[in-house]
Amino acid sequence: MIKTTVGVMEGLSVVKAEALEKSISRYFLLSMLAGIYVGLGIILIFSVGGPLHAAGAPVLKLVMGASFGVALTLVIFAGSELFTGNNMIMTIGSLSNKVSWGKTWAVWGVSYFGNLAGALLLAYGMSLSGLIDQGPVQDLLLTVTAAKMSAPFMQLLIRGILCNVLVCLAVWMSAAVKNETAKLILIFWCLFAFIGSGFEHSVANMTLLGMGVFENTSMTAIGWAGYVKNLVPVTIGNVIGGAVFVGAAYWYAAKGKEEAEGDSQDISQERVKVLSV
Repeated sequence: MIKTTVGVMEGLSVVKAEALEKSISRYFLLSMLAGIYVGLGIILIFSVGGPLHAAGAPVLKLVMGASFGVALTLVIFAGSELFTGNNMIMTIGSLSNKVSWGKTWAVWGVSYFGNLAGALLLAYGMSLSGLIDQGPVQDLLLTVTAAKMSAPFMQLLIRGILCNVLVCLAVWMSAAVKNETAKLILIFWCLFAFIGSGFEHSVANMTLLGMGVFENTSMTAIGWAGYVKNLVPVTIGNVIGGAVFVGAAYWYAAKGKEEAEGDSQDISQERVKVLSV
């Protein structure tokens, strides 16, 4: 199964590199959509979490974690380009010599800034909507934003690594199974684990911290400097988690199996077509 899934990832890496070469604007648009989809998940968990936070409910993280699965579900099933998933996919493609490292970095760069553009667009739209102008949702939003912007570099780095291990495992397992219900369950559990544990996802933070900056009127801990201060270590951590601890690890494991068995399996073209992350 590992070799087969690595083969799917290799095929996806080629598809993504070719899509970027054909049209940067269309690839950027798909990346913006991923930023928006993840942001919608953030909006949902804070909308349901705000009243629970105000009430001091001990099930706050449980409910927020259980609500975030919509983010990656939209990314995978609707089709879009998520930077953190690409950390794993493109690494496997480059290690397998299916795509060059230059193409991998290009995909990472365009998907990252596309995610950022979509996330900030959504964050600004939410600030204009009036839905988070006051009340428990805004209180929770600003409290979490201030904490994230004030956290030490090393803590954010480690949280970023752990987060993208879970996110990429969700993508990996979605490629390994064919049943749509199974995909949804796997996505749910991985995202539940990362939200419930308090890990850091760069694309999720793009919307979350953006809304915090747009809504903030008095907290000195919240600002664009803090936005960058959070995203830098979290992004580095996400790359390490996805590229090294999942992508490179499974590529090496599959290579060992191939050397031991002396053969290789064909890539499932059907699964390459239906999985776009």
